[in-house]
Amino acid sequence: MRIAIDMDEVLADPIHKFIQLYNRDHQVPLDLIIKPGTELFENVPEEVNNKWFEYINEKGFFRDLPVIDGAIEAVKQLQEKHEVYIVSAAMEFRNSLEDKLDWLADHFPFIDWKHIMFCGDKIVNVDVMIDDRIKNFKGFSGRPLLFTSPHNLLITEYERVDNWKQVLDKLY
Repeated sequence: MRIAIDMDEVLADPIHKFIQLYNRDHQVPLDLIIKPGTELFENVPEEVNNKWFEYINEKGFFRDLPVIDGAIEAVKQLQEKHEVYIVSAAMEFRNSLEDKLDWLADHFPFIDWKHIMFCGDKIVNVDVMIDDRIKNFKGFSGRPLLFTSPHNLLITEYERVDNWKQVLDKLY
């Protein structure tokens, strides 16, 4: 099988980083409870909801994101039997390209550079796509696995995985 795996909110946790930066900049602890079906910026005080966009456009934002629990081990296991590609719509955030490449080298050094695709639209010919954004499934003819994130909790029309153990359970 050929498997495409998204980065943000699937391998890497940008929500954790946003909370960390918000707390640093505003000296006010942010207890963020994200309402199901909403985006992160919809859950912060109105006067700072544009901070999310400022942060993700800064050089370095994507460089030190925490790894989603179980991702490294699961991707290694998938790679033993399948062709694994990391596919990220990194072109949306110009400064993310180098950060994401370096992040992958640090956390997923076993992924060959030829299996990393930074793109706009995710037009890929693979059997399975693991992503948190349903927009990336439009026109995709393979098996979509929707990786749970707060913004997609109300979506029911796709096969869902809540964690990397569930990914492995569904693909093995």
